Amino acid sequence: MEKGEWDNRTSPVNFILLGMGNVSSVKTLFFLLLLMIYSVTMVGNILIVVLVVADQHLHTPMYFFLGNLSSLETCYSSTILPRLLASFLTGHSSISAHGCITQLHFFCAFASSECYLLAVMSYDRYLAICQPLLYASLMTWKVSLWLTAASWLVGFLSCTIVPSFLSQFKFCGPKKIDHFFCDLTPLLELSCSDTRVVTTVSFILCFLNLVFPFLFTLASYVCIIAAILRIPTNMGRQKAFSTCSSHLTVVTVFYGTLITVYMVPRTPQLRQLNKVFSFFYTILTPLVNPLIYSLRNREVREALRKALRKALAFTQRSQQFCTPA
Repeated sequence: MEKGEWDNRTSPVNFILLGMGNVSSVKTLFFLLLLMIYSVTMVGNILIVVLVVADQHLHTPMYFFLGNLSSLETCYSSTILPRLLASFLTGHSSISAHGCITQLHFFCAFASSECYLLAVMSYDRYLAICQPLLYASLMTWKVSLWLTAASWLVGFLSCTIVPSFLSQFKFCGPKKIDHFFCDLTPLLELSCSDTRVVTTVSFILCFLNLVFPFLFTLASYVCIIAAILRIPTNMGRQKAFSTCSSHLTVVTVFYGTLITVYMVPRTPQLRQLNKVFSFFYTILTPLVNPLIYSLRNREVREALRKALRKALAFTQRSQQFCTPA
């Protein structure tokens, strides 16, 4: 293939991710902070998955959804943080066009799947609180599996459309992306191609993958709060609210930061603020979710205590076995 033919394709193009700006003076500190965040995120979310699988008391639809949410958070973080850490470590912040589009695809897919899964979890809490007598017959294991599989599948399939358009685009200009990961808006700003179609498609997908699940979640919690307020006793209201308070906190943090990011205009004056909010929902949200569920959920705390007791007993037995008589 002639060199001139390659010039109009995305494959030889490399982008420079500008990251969080000029942080060279605190580069080592920033690297250690991100490494700690990523380590805690991975350990916390994987621990929740292990607890949900291992503890019989957590074999319910609510905790099955929680295990899937933690799996999503693990994948979600891994699309951004390892590459960001590598760029701090090596000093190389370039990424190929195909690598950039691939990162965008997986980021979009995991984020969209999380939006649908959070909606499914809100529906589960709605049935548990508003329809308690019908909950067992409505939220069966088969229904739970179908809803979870649909969340993953719809998220991934819907997010193949925009990357397939981007793979055909021509890119020109400085090839510098003023962000710490490959998001759609900064990529479109560098395109020489007509972006009207992909902008329209992304707007429709944004409504389907973000706005629709958010409105469904919001409607579920309006019904839940109305049902809780109708409970005559304070103890009954507190017990009902405790079953959904962790999920409500996660939903508030996730959607609060996500909506703020895409409502803040991408003007030169506000780009740093946009990055800060992006940092919150892409990096800090997966970190705080396992902390929220472990601190606010009695069943998860109890399962963790049991697991720690078993691990401690196993360690003591191993030491006794290895100690010579």
